[in-house]
Amino acid sequence: MRNEIRGRLTNRHILLAGVSLLIGAGPAFAQQGANDGAQVDEVVVTATKRELSLQKVPFSINAQTAEAIQRSGAGSLEDLSRNVAGLAVQNLGPGQSQVSVRGVSAGQVVRDQPGVKEQVGVYLDESAISLSLFTPDLDLFDLNRVETLRGPQGTLFGSGSVGGTIRYITNQPRLGEYGGSLEAGLNQIDGGGVGGDLKGAVNIPLGDMAAARLVGYRTNYGGFIDAIGPAAGKDVNDGDRTGARLSVLIEPNDRVRVTPRIVYQRVESNGFNRSEIWNLYANPQTTAVPATTFKRNQQYLKLREKFTDELVLADLKVEATLTDAIDLTSVTTYLTRDILVSRDASALTGSVSVDLGFPAAGVQLASNLRDTTKVDTFSQELRLASTGDGPLQWVAGAFYSTIDRTYNQRLPTPGYDAFTDARFGAGTSAGAANGFPLNSPYNSRLPYTITQYAVFGEATYQLTERLRATAGARYYNFEEERSFKSGGLFSNGDNRKDKTKSDGVSPRIILSYEAAENVTINGGVSEGFRLGGVNDPLNAGLCTPADRALFGGYQSYKDESLWNYELGMKARRGGATFNVAGFYNQIDNLQVTLDAGSCSSRIVFNVDKARSSGVEFELGLNPLEGLSLNLSGSVTDSKFETTLPGALTAATGIRDGNRLPSVPRFQFTASGSYEFPVTDSLTGFVNASVQHVGDRYTQPADQENNPRTFVHNLPFLGAPASAATTVNLKLPSYELANLSAGVESADGLTITAFVNNLTNENAKLSFDRERGGRARLGFAVNTPRTYGVSIRKTF
Repeated sequence: MRNEIRGRLTNRHILLAGVSLLIGAGPAFAQQGANDGAQVDEVVVTATKRELSLQKVPFSINAQTAEAIQRSGAGSLEDLSRNVAGLAVQNLGPGQSQVSVRGVSAGQVVRDQPGVKEQVGVYLDESAISLSLFTPDLDLFDLNRVETLRGPQGTLFGSGSVGGTIRYITNQPRLGEYGGSLEAGLNQIDGGGVGGDLKGAVNIPLGDMAAARLVGYRTNYGGFIDAIGPAAGKDVNDGDRTGARLSVLIEPNDRVRVTPRIVYQRVESNGFNRSEIWNLYANPQTTAVPATTFKRNQQYLKLREKFTDELVLADLKVEATLTDAIDLTSVTTYLTRDILVSRDASALTGSVSVDLGFPAAGVQLASNLRDTTKVDTFSQELRLASTGDGPLQWVAGAFYSTIDRTYNQRLPTPGYDAFTDARFGAGTSAGAANGFPLNSPYNSRLPYTITQYAVFGEATYQLTERLRATAGARYYNFEEERSFKSGGLFSNGDNRKDKTKSDGVSPRIILSYEAAENVTINGGVSEGFRLGGVNDPLNAGLCTPADRALFGGYQSYKDESLWNYELGMKARRGGATFNVAGFYNQIDNLQVTLDAGSCSSRIVFNVDKARSSGVEFELGLNPLEGLSLNLSGSVTDSKFETTLPGALTAATGIRDGNRLPSVPRFQFTASGSYEFPVTDSLTGFVNASVQHVGDRYTQPADQENNPRTFVHNLPFLGAPASAATTVNLKLPSYELANLSAGVESADGLTITAFVNNLTNENAKLSFDRERGGRARLGFAVNTPRTYGVSIRKTF
């Protein structure tokens, strides 16, 4: 035990010692920077629920401004993550990316785990839009900035922000101003399809006391995945995103501001970015049909696939000055989402049919797995905040929300009941249906209701001229009720109800010391939390006896909590900024998601101890007029500190010292831009960036027995029973380079030509397996090299 404690302390002390060396260089950096380059524009953020300069926020935060987003060519949160130290996104398909901050990750959460809560909160301005697996794929057009708040933000933002919080901040209506922008683009994917976009924003005064801002956009995505098989096609993963935002500002006097808003967005993809290496129906071992070796970015389909996500958000923000020293803010939000994930599950159903002894015709049936999610959320936040320049600044409030979420799963497989009754006896399929449709061997319905309320407060006091202290806490109370009903041959015929509840306090304490002019050292301790829940029963009839015994004992899982210890520095002088932070996170009852092998089920269970520690930095230089250089990166060490007993260790990957999944140890980005005069009214610019993302694992178990040999044991289409495929499950590191150049006129017209993924890197973003590898093996992959041009006009 002493050696274990000594090891933990040594690791923490080494990290903080490294940060201390960098902090010690802060005053020297600031003095040197004072004499160099152009001034850096001030960035104002609202991460503390009040306006504050980015450099004054007393914890680690990144803000990607609209200009930075445009220069980087980012079109999604995944693109942005490569420019933000400590932020990682695991791509599991359109609209299904999973976000982690500072290495706090529990592994892949898949489509049929609706009860799992998110680890990173996502907000559109002040409205929460997080939904575990389904992080909204918001368009980045007409944003003011994207804030990434690192470390637990439970005090001000509640559950789901155990690792951090991401906030999309939109441009607000402006009184008395006409203005806007138009943007159009066209692009070609190397070896793939054509895409393009058309976007616009306009700000319109409505008299002296009101204004409206309307934003609309349409983006068509070219595909790059080709399908073989009965549903063969080229570029089958193309899609589109359509959306609009309308916000109105009403300001009857200088003490009241009312901002109603409505947001609509629909994302549709005709397939998934899955590149297969083995499929039940197409593999190198078959002899009854021609053997198949997949090419790059290729998959096998009997049925075409689809993903749709329709989001409607209506919110109302009211700001009022109650006294000269106190402001009131009310935020009311209603959010509804309809999500469909429609997949070709023929290989999944077919692999079960082989185990059940069905004839070849039964194994070959086309099968469609349809997951639908319907969510309705109402929330209300009311808070008071101090104003003025006194030594005490504070914010206090109350929060309430109710979430109604219904998740349904259907597996329509025309003709399946006839094979079922022929194999097991007449009436078997009807007897297993449990009220669900026939010819669907698996069905489930899971309605959830989650209610929570909370009170919170945080205060900052200027102790001395150079030293400030911040303290805050949040009391939360949650209750979750859910029902689970299943039916069909693959199910257990369940019909049950479950209820969980939780309450607690989430505190934060921060000290901030001004070591020199524009050099601040921050140290803090904070706690974050994530609610527990209940697992769905295993599909016991599909499990091998070994998997049923191994995974069958996990019914519920407890709340996850995290204590964050942080030390950092923020320095700014002239044309230079340098921010660095070291952190140590102790995680208790980490909720880990695992694939329960042959059961075609997933379970969540708690791991007693885990940790995540590391260093993150961001350096920005403007050494010459028009030249901007940026370097950011993170080194993260995230590991389990618990070993499960017996066979569970190898099956789950939960071993002391094993890495937490989906998080790269190293992530760095170097970028630069240069602006130069072409004529008196025309400015040229060149932007370039190189991003490195280190190796990762999709699930914890992937680092056990790796490279992994998947023995398919499916004697079908002539394949021998010993047929196997060996795969290295460590996702290799990759580098992406982007380059753009263009001209901007004095009247606001900008023309940009770009090449994204300049070297045509084929990055493996996550590992895809179906039924423990018995049905399908593949990887989610990135978009190949893409050429394009965009035209933007502001007025």
